[in-house]
Amino acid sequence: MTASIDTAAKDAKRPPYMGYAMAAAGATLFSTKSILIKLAYAQGIDAETTLALRMILALPFYLVIGIHAFSSMKAAGKEMPDAKLWLRMIGVGLVGYWTSSYLDFKGLEYISAHFERLILFTYPLFVVLIGAAFFRQRIKLKALLAFAVSYAGLALMFAQNFSALGASAMTGTLFVLSAAVTFALYQLLAKPLIMTIGPQLFTCIAMSAAGVAVILQFLVTHPIENLFVSTPLWGLSLALAFGATVLPSFFMSAALKQITPQANATIGMMSPVVTIVLAMAILGDAIGIADWLGAALVILGIGWFTLSERKG
Repeated sequence: MTASIDTAAKDAKRPPYMGYAMAAAGATLFSTKSILIKLAYAQGIDAETTLALRMILALPFYLVIGIHAFSSMKAAGKEMPDAKLWLRMIGVGLVGYWTSSYLDFKGLEYISAHFERLILFTYPLFVVLIGAAFFRQRIKLKALLAFAVSYAGLALMFAQNFSALGASAMTGTLFVLSAAVTFALYQLLAKPLIMTIGPQLFTCIAMSAAGVAVILQFLVTHPIENLFVSTPLWGLSLALAFGATVLPSFFMSAALKQITPQANATIGMMSPVVTIVLAMAILGDAIGIADWLGAALVILGIGWFTLSERKG
């Protein structure tokens, strides 16, 4: 009996390695999103059409997985979500996967992929600030120190790339910055719902609600004929829907069940580094010494925060 208690105590103190791994996997897959979007834009479609194609292809995955998750819960005799909980999950999904995604896609019409990723991943700061202001979450000193290192790197990379952009830079920056704020709010609102209903069903409900909203938005603003795109665009859309949407969304929700929103957000700051590498390799973007120095600072901040979390 004592041995069992000791084992349970050790498990409770054990750092959530799997949570960290899933957060890193989600961030890496999400980092391909802006590259795929830029490739789609190069073929002449806009943000609303790209977002609609993404959700049309992603929605069946979420519906099938969601129905299976709901059936499994019912068969196991678990308590089903009530109407209020359904509305909360739908609302949070609209914030994180419709509003934030749309603002991000619009921003990519104006600025480069790696510049967008740098701005978007200022959202960890907003997670901490909004969490402290409205959710009574304590701001840890180690988080602030990690952010200081990582944001120094992001600022360096920001300055390097800002000078190369034209007058549209401000418009794109405001769009993506707004996406960062709404995504931070999503992270904080999603955490208690995930703990209540589980990551799988929550993700399916949130993404399905956002998918319906995206498709309705497209039908209101565009003729349906705009969806009749070329085969290469359907291929890019499928990669965007599954590899850069379905898989990372489940990774992120599963990570949020095991680690704090602040930890998830900080680990996610590796995403700009991955995007820079992909932008250079696939889009042919020129990457300077300042970009790599900034990337090194981002990695240093992520690594330090993760280790400090492990030590408590």
